[in-house]
Amino acid sequence: MAAPKRRQSKGRSRRRRSHDAIKPPQLHNCTKCQTPIPSHVICPTCGDYLGRAMIEIED
Repeated sequence: MAAPKRRQSKGRSRRRRSHDAIKPPQLHNCTKCQTPIPSHVICPTCGDYLGRAMIEIED
């Protein structure tokens, strides 16, 4: 098996890990009730998805 010849520097390791940070969720507004929801998710307040009623919400 191959073994590394040299130790990786801190800068090289940290540069590689620069994309591993936790990012905030990307939200958009529901077209019907304007509630902020994640993409590709049925709205929990009105039950719409892409302008169509998917589930019926009881008041």
